[in-house]
Amino acid sequence: MSRLVVVTGGTRGIGAAIAARFAEAGDTVLAPGRADCDVTDEDAVAAYFASAGPVDVLVNNAGISSSAPLSKTSLADWHSQIEVNATGAFLCTRAVLPGMRSRDSGRIVTVASTASHVGYRYTAGYTASKHAATGLMRAVAAELAGTGVTANAVCPAFVRTDMTASSVARIRERTGRSVDDAESALAAASPLGRLLEPSEVAFAVAFLAAPEAAAINGQTLVLDGGGIQS
Repeated sequence: MSRLVVVTGGTRGIGAAIAARFAEAGDTVLAPGRADCDVTDEDAVAAYFASAGPVDVLVNNAGISSSAPLSKTSLADWHSQIEVNATGAFLCTRAVLPGMRSRDSGRIVTVASTASHVGYRYTAGYTASKHAATGLMRAVAAELAGTGVTANAVCPAFVRTDMTASSVARIRERTGRSVDDAESALAAASPLGRLLEPSEVAFAVAFLAAPEAAAINGQTLVLDGGGIQS
């Protein structure tokens, strides 16, 4: 049976791969970018989901990142990451939850990060926002326990996306390393020893969103090759 799937931040990178996987499975997929639904705007989120129809699967994928030492992290930068990565997941989850509860059926999957489990240098805003996103997921899962609705998160290491390319560029700028060396430094941060592909994250999201995954609730699925035990 075809489901209505909404993937926020679904126009590129991980979001586009997730949207494509659901579409290939025969689901109806909406993949709004920021121009379609600003996840930090309460009214915009409410209006978007009101027009979307009954959502069967919500993937909270919209996200941003930046890096700087804490002493050089501006308040504006801090706020922007918290608002997109955590508040955005809150607003979208809140928008779909009543309908899912009324039907006693639904899946909510948040794309978090290994940074939601550990702290990385120079990522105070990003790490805090991803911890907040998984904390939100666990609180929602506790409310949903025993129902037909679940909330879970996938937590990948660095993925081959435009966001990671920006991180590589920052490393080059600050250290003078080559692109290959900078990418290798990011890959070495996880036991996997390489960057993940967006399709690998999409597989994990689809797994948690499957009808057969009804017994999985409040969990974080870490994609790093075995470094973090969740």
